[in-house]
Amino acid sequence: MNEGLIPARYAKALYKFALEKGADKGLYRLMGNLGKSFVDNPTLDTTVANPFVADSDKTALLTTAAAADADTPAPVKQVLADFLKLLCENRRLPLAGAIARAYCELYRKENRIYRVKIVSAMPLDNEEEQRLKKLISSHLGDASMEYTYSTDPDLIGGFTVDIDNERLDASVKNELKQLRLKLLKQA
Repeated sequence: MNEGLIPARYAKALYKFALEKGADKGLYRLMGNLGKSFVDNPTLDTTVANPFVADSDKTALLTTAAAADADTPAPVKQVLADFLKLLCENRRLPLAGAIARAYCELYRKENRIYRVKIVSAMPLDNEEEQRLKKLISSHLGDASMEYTYSTDPDLIGGFTVDIDNERLDASVKNELKQLRLKLLKQA
C-alpha cells in the first residue's frame, strides 16, 4: 500500500478516537513533539524500524520522544499508550513519525489553524511585529495561527510571510529578482 495513505488512515482514526476521549488537543501537542523528534533525530527512524530492538523499548522511546511527562493529562497519556500498542500489534511502529505529522496536519485542518512564518531581513521591533501579526490575524478571519518569526539577512530588506502554502514576498531580494527577469525579457 501507499506509504502516505497508511499514515493518513491511522491519523484519521487516531483523531476520531482522541476526539471521543477529549484528548485531541493534548495529543496534538504530543504528536507535534513526536513529529519534530523524528525530523531532529534521523536515527530515531532506524531505531524504531530495527527488528532487534524490543517493542517495549520502542514504545518507551516514542513516549519519551513525544514528551509525555507527569504534566500530561491521564486521558492523553492513555490515548498515546493505546495508539502505540495498536502500532505494535499491527507492526506499524516505523510509521509513527509519518502518522504523527499526518495527525497534526489533520488537527490543524479540522480546527482551522494556520502555520504562519514571518522572516525579515532585520529584527522587527515589538510594535512592528505585533502590527504584522494583527494584520495576518485579520486576514485569517476567525481561524487561529501558529506563529514563528526569524530573521534572514539574505533578504537584504523587507520580509516574507508564509501562511501554510501561500507566500507574500515583500523583500528587496525578490524585487531585484523580478527586475532582473523583466530586464532579461526586454533584451
